[in-house]
Amino acid sequence: MRFALAAFFAFLLTGSLPADDGLDARLRPLIDAHKGEVAIAVKHLKTGETFRHRADEPMPTASLIKLPVMVEVYQQAHEGKLKLTDPITLRKEDKVPGSGLLTAHFSEGASFPLVDAVRLMIAFSDNTATNLVVDKIGLPATAARMETLGFPNTKLHSKVYKRETSVFPERSEKFGLGSTTAGEMIGLLEQLHAEKLVSPEASQAMLEHLKKCDDKEKFPRLLPAGTVIAHKTGSVNEARTDAGIIFSPSGPIVVCVLTAKNEDKSWTAENAGNRLCATVAREVFSHFNPAPTKTE
Repeated sequence: MRFALAAFFAFLLTGSLPADDGLDARLRPLIDAHKGEVAIAVKHLKTGETFRHRADEPMPTASLIKLPVMVEVYQQAHEGKLKLTDPITLRKEDKVPGSGLLTAHFSEGASFPLVDAVRLMIAFSDNTATNLVVDKIGLPATAARMETLGFPNTKLHSKVYKRETSVFPERSEKFGLGSTTAGEMIGLLEQLHAEKLVSPEASQAMLEHLKKCDDKEKFPRLLPAGTVIAHKTGSVNEARTDAGIIFSPSGPIVVCVLTAKNEDKSWTAENAGNRLCATVAREVFSHFNPAPTKTE
């Protein structure tokens, strides 16, 4: 207890924890200080060292659920049910609010290949593109695929901004767009890194999509310049989420931070959920990649 309190006060004073502390000592004060629910899972893929906090508890995903949707697209393409080059045509009634480019910048009747809709869904978290993708693969397909992969709590409930389409009404009421656990999400990312999702080529393609995620307010924010990270984020009023692979000098690290019922519902970079995601990523990186000790 004395050590934990000392570590917490060190964080308050300096904004970071001593480099030689364990993951629990680094992350526990951040969890305790956050005004909202938190679930975290971490695994260093080279050493196997892990950290888990409420990692098996279902939580809201917000747009993080678009990562499993992408997996389903590539799986269906692998099975010959569709082609990544299949044309998608944007209709006026397809446009929904929120993040992305299609609603504000693309005209009705615009046509583009399915893989471009996937790129927009992951890089810019485009809500309209997501719904177009979901129309192509079928709404229930993502949850069914995650079940077969061993991730039964990872479910897309409905199309974005179309709650009336929900195939899991009770979960929609509780979690919104989608649900998962921190443990399942790092398990999915571990399979992706091992190139076991769909095929090695598909896994590599999906990693490249995730490396282009343009949300810099969460995991990438406090990491050293030039750090490569493949991740997907989510943001709604009461929840901020991020899950991805940090390619660090000591080896790849899979990290997932899920928050819910956050007191801070602001839409700024300084949102407490954003800052928690960023600080967790920094502390995880620093734990596995300590700064060189200065010598005389």
